[in-house]
Amino acid sequence: NSKLRHVEKDVLIPQIMRERAKELCSDKVQAFTKCCQETGLLMVVKCRQENAALKDCLVGYYSDPSFYEECKTEYLKQREEYRATGIKKKRQKLTSNV
Repeated sequence: NSKLRHVEKDVLIPQIMRERAKELCSDKVQAFTKCCQETGLLMVVKCRQENAALKDCLVGYYSDPSFYEECKTEYLKQREEYRATGIKKKRQKLTSNV
């Protein structure tokens, strides 16, 4: 059954999208984080470029219909597995080689 409830469409799938987009834009996340750590309170002014690059990357994924469908499919697999086993599986985080 692939029918989605309101909370699944508006909360759970976008949550997967945010997590995956952060993983896919990890280089920009790291650049922005590093800039913020180095500049402290002046980050609002000094990190505009990094913030804009990060925002462009994330919005690019959020607005991509094929990315939504990919995340929806992932969610449906997780839901199906949970319904079959009763065990909630945590998403694996990609580890960076830093």
